Amino acid sequence: MNNMSNKVIALVGMCGAGKTQVAEEFKKISYGYVRLGQITLNEVKRRGLEPTEKNERPIREQFRKEHGMAAFAILNFPKIDQLLQNQNVIVDGLYSWDEYKAFKEKYGRDFCVIATYASPATRYQRLKDRASKHGDDPKMIFRSFSPEEAEARDYAEIENLAKGGPIAMADFTLMNEGTLDELKNATQKIISQINEDKN
Repeated sequence: MNNMSNKVIALVGMCGAGKTQVAEEFKKISYGYVRLGQITLNEVKRRGLEPTEKNERPIREQFRKEHGMAAFAILNFPKIDQLLQNQNVIVDGLYSWDEYKAFKEKYGRDFCVIATYASPATRYQRLKDRASKHGDDPKMIFRSFSPEEAEARDYAEIENLAKGGPIAMADFTLMNEGTLDELKNATQKIISQINEDKN
C-alpha cells in the first residue's frame, strides 16, 4: 500500500488511442511522469537496434520472462515511489492485467485508471500519420506503425497480456474520436473529478 497521500493515475488504451496526449494535460499541473514502456525503448537503443515492433517484442517478452507478467509495473515501481514523495504521478501505458493487479495491490485507494478509447480505424490512421507529423522523434514516443504492424500489436497485447482487463476496469473512460482540443477538454473534466475525490 502507498502510505503517501499522493495519487498514481494510470493510463490504459490501445496503441494510438491518445494516452500520451492525456498524460500531457496531467504534466501541465505538475504530475510526475512515468512511461512504463520506455524501458523497452531504452534497451532497444542500448542494443543499437531500430525502434520497430519486430525488435521491441522480444525485449518485452524477455522482461516478462525474467520478472513475470507484471514486469513493467515491478521495474517502474522504484521510479514511481521516488516521484510520489513530492507529487502525484501519471503513468503512461499500463498494459497487462497482472500489471493492473500489481498497481492495485501496491497503491490501493491511491490508484486510479483512465482508459482512452478510439476505434481501430481511427488509431491505425493516426499511427500511420505519425511519421510525417513527428519525423525522427528523439524520445521515440511518437512512433509510426503501418496498419498491419498496428493490428499485429493489438492482437498480441489482447491475446498475450489480457490488455482488455485494465480497460474494462478503468475508473474513467475517454472517447477520443474527435479533435485534440476535445480530448484535452474531456481530460480536464476528469482531472477536476479526481481533485474533488482527493479532497
